[in-house]
Amino acid sequence: MKLPTVGQVVHDFLVDHLQVTKGLRPSSITSYRDGLRLFLHFVAADAGVKLTALPLSALTADRVLRFLQSLEKARGNHTRTRNQRLAMLRTFFAYIGSRVPEVLAVAEQVAHVPTKRAAPAETHYLDRSEVEALFAQLPSGRPVAERDRALLLFLYNTGARVQEAADLRVGHVVLDRQPWVRLHGKGDKWRSCPLWKETADQLRCLIQIPHGAAGPDEAVFCSQRGTPLTRFGIYKIVRRHAASFDAAAGSRKRRVSPHVFRHTAAVHLLEAGVEVNVIRGWLGHVSVDTTNRYAQITLRTKTVALNASAAPVRAKRSPLKPSWSTDPGLMNWLESL
Repeated sequence: MKLPTVGQVVHDFLVDHLQVTKGLRPSSITSYRDGLRLFLHFVAADAGVKLTALPLSALTADRVLRFLQSLEKARGNHTRTRNQRLAMLRTFFAYIGSRVPEVLAVAEQVAHVPTKRAAPAETHYLDRSEVEALFAQLPSGRPVAERDRALLLFLYNTGARVQEAADLRVGHVVLDRQPWVRLHGKGDKWRSCPLWKETADQLRCLIQIPHGAAGPDEAVFCSQRGTPLTRFGIYKIVRRHAASFDAAAGSRKRRVSPHVFRHTAAVHLLEAGVEVNVIRGWLGHVSVDTTNRYAQITLRTKTVALNASAAPVRAKRSPLKPSWSTDPGLMNWLESL
């Protein structure tokens, strides 16, 4: 039986397996695609053949190990990036092994490549005073300025991921007496988030057009040309308005991005006394362990917990007398000596 080519396997993996079978979002498929592109270019250079002539037999576990080493040494990638690429390659080789039994042994070897231990990424967020100062300095009046204000307020209100904000459509927003929004998140899962009145008012103005309300399939956040904002466009908007709030001193080294607004929403909900499981559903976390990390990064929450569990102040007491000094029989006998 003729083995499939590398090109056929990669195409079927990205289009059929990831998109159709697993139902991954386009952004996740793009991440797999970019990782495979780096790996295949490395293998072609290491094997000394053109990328278009790369045989399936060139995909070996030894080359996977050397590719991971090159990520850290040649490209200067962080250990977390190396582990992410390894997870991608495990999925890719498992798929090849399921299609081509001759490659199953290599897939097993790749599956046993160990993940390196790495400290979790530091979680950055904005203080309430910084959020207030940020919105106070935002421009107003022009349509673009009102769009930016609505976008930043939406990110802070919902804790939405940047891709969720880019995918938001008019039909996902309900602006009645109790406004809320449906967000399409990771794993093709939907969740609902309530909206503040201020957020609802901003969105209501944003989706109105001169000739009537926008259609349900139209994007909420659009560029000046009327096209939906991409995740990169949203990132640029956030950076333009929030760059002055970057922190570079000591442990608070921080670069404000759309995801910082997500962390900020989580921390402020926690500080407001919202139960952790509610925050988990609010942010769309699969595990509550992911949400619990926010309880470890806010000093104010720790201080409140410390005050709530503070030991009571002990009243001053006189030194205790020895037990034998209160025994009348013993004392009478001592006095008779």
